[in-house]
Amino acid sequence: MVQLVKAVIFDLDGVITDTAEHHYLAWKAIGDELGLPFTREFNEKLKGVSRMESLRLLLSLSKEPLSFTDEELDNLATRKNEIYKQLILEIKPEDVLPGIPELLVELKQNGIKTAIASASKNAFTVIDNLQMNDQFDVIVDAATIVNSKPDPEVFLRAAELLEVDPIDCVGVEDAVAGVEAIKSAHMVAIAIGPAEAFPHADLVLSSTKSLDLQQVIHAQKLKA
Repeated sequence: MVQLVKAVIFDLDGVITDTAEHHYLAWKAIGDELGLPFTREFNEKLKGVSRMESLRLLLSLSKEPLSFTDEELDNLATRKNEIYKQLILEIKPEDVLPGIPELLVELKQNGIKTAIASASKNAFTVIDNLQMNDQFDVIVDAATIVNSKPDPEVFLRAAELLEVDPIDCVGVEDAVAGVEAIKSAHMVAIAIGPAEAFPHADLVLSSTKSLDLQQVIHAQKLKA
């Protein structure tokens, strides 16, 4: 088999495990505190977005303009994160999404490097709770980068640490901002979710159940 892929770089939330519910509940608590109509539908807009940008989106739900100092905004974001950190303590190894353990084995067997590129500052905690520390060569989270997705920095940083050219990498995401980041990094983009949501992805799969080494290689060939 011709080696077309040298590394696969995964988003964490919604790709390795589903922490969307934990994020939703944490933001809902802040929204309720502020009297804002935060819904599950609106929560979709926060996928792949940094914490501060998510807070700004949440505040945009107010009918009246809200005025907060930078310190007050930081306190709100910090409080959301503390709620989230308590919720993710519930995450267990069996919460890894379907197909991911098998794919990681396939990648290792074929000498393909792996990394996490997450918009979360809690990526290491989640990976610890999943007991997957030894499954990835590199973990890059929001605490180690300046620019959030859709900026490609987190994916480029992962490729740099893996010592792999970005064009030889495949990125896996479940958020539009994440797919944009992958494409901006000149990597192959696999999206997990509804096809209509990801017109710029090289390959879209409905769930991680369908994600295996052959699909990774197929996505690389589609771009080529």
